[in-house]
Amino acid sequence: MNQNELHRQILEVIALIPYGKVASYGQIAKLAGLPKHARLVGYVLKHLDKESKIPWHRVINAQGRISVTRINDQGENIQQNLLEEEGVCLVSGKVNLKIFGWTI
Repeated sequence: MNQNELHRQILEVIALIPYGKVASYGQIAKLAGLPKHARLVGYVLKHLDKESKIPWHRVINAQGRISVTRINDQGENIQQNLLEEEGVCLVSGKVNLKIFGWTI
């Protein structure tokens, strides 16, 4: 399986994360058939086209923390803003995975 195929599998799983839910890098890797490749998920997201419709903001780390530091012109964390727009609450920079975690 080539690199593009792996990236496509990862993006297909991320596209399935429901509105108002989050998933961890490891969870995405496992669902894409790539267990133990959470870092690859991070790599794919880091290189995602800024105009992509893939809901990248719904992917967080296993502790429920935002890992991406994309800041808008107002100095706000873009990922946090997008999650809050979907009703996902962050308390002390963490998402409660029991409430907002994507379960399949």
